[in-house]
Amino acid sequence: MKAKDSLEQVMREENTPTSLPVITIANINRLLIEPDYRQRCVNRLVEIVVDIEYYQGARRIFIP
Repeated sequence: MKAKDSLEQVMREENTPTSLPVITIANINRLLIEPDYRQRCVNRLVEIVVDIEYYQGARRIFIP
């Protein structure tokens, strides 16, 4: 976050009201081994994509 080219810094500097969010899976290990967690992530991702206009300008969204 402190480096000039870190993802967080770039999001802070370049984000606009029409920017698409960076979607981050909160726990990648669980995604790989837990089917229920994976399904929750998929469901949340689909919700975001379907209603993407409501998420424009949000810098980052953690799922699930």
